[in-house]
This record gives sequence, structure tokens and C-alpha cells, in this order.
Amino acid sequence: MSIPKSRVMYIERKADGLNGTARIGRVKFSKTGRTMEYRGQRFLKVKGFKYNCIDIETGDEYWISGPRKDGRDRLYPLSSRLVEIDEDARFEYMTEIRGMVC
Repeated sequence: MSIPKSRVMYIERKADGLNGTARIGRVKFSKTGRTMEYRGQRFLKVKGFKYNCIDIETGDEYWISGPRKDGRDRLYPLSSRLVEIDEDARFEYMTEIRGMVC
């Protein structure tokens, strides 16, 4: 299986609780796919209870996953917190993932 060099992903910080700050953005993968980079932060895939990655530098917990077509990306979707979308990922997210016409 080939690891993509970069991909639009959902990134949610879990260090603040179950419904942390969240974004949709372009994540770069290492050759093995075990580490990822987003906006200068490096993440390591791990097995956790409410998280699947940790920030290598700070140890903060994150949930990073592929965004959903229905837009319900949060691990706990009952949150009313907004999910920001990075400008460089917006068009691909809206058209290719969500299937919307821009």
C-alpha cells in the first residue's frame, strides 16, 4: 500500500478535553506513514483511548483522520464548536470530499 505525500485531513486537539479545537488542513506524511506534519507540528501515530496521534515535541494528544463526506468529522459530533478549514485545503475539501459545487 502506498502512503500519500500529503492529504486533506481532520485535526482535533484532545489535550483540552473531548471536544478540542479542530481544523481541516493539508497533512504531510513521512515515507512510512507513521509520522505526519501539519503547520510545523510533527505527530506520531500511537494507540490511545480518545486520540490516535501525539505531538512529538509537546506530547499533546490529537485525533487526526480523513474528513467525512457528511462533514461530521468530530470524534464526538455533539460539540457546537466550529471546525476551521485552511484556505489551501478549502477547495479540495468542499468539492472532492464533501461533493459540493463551488
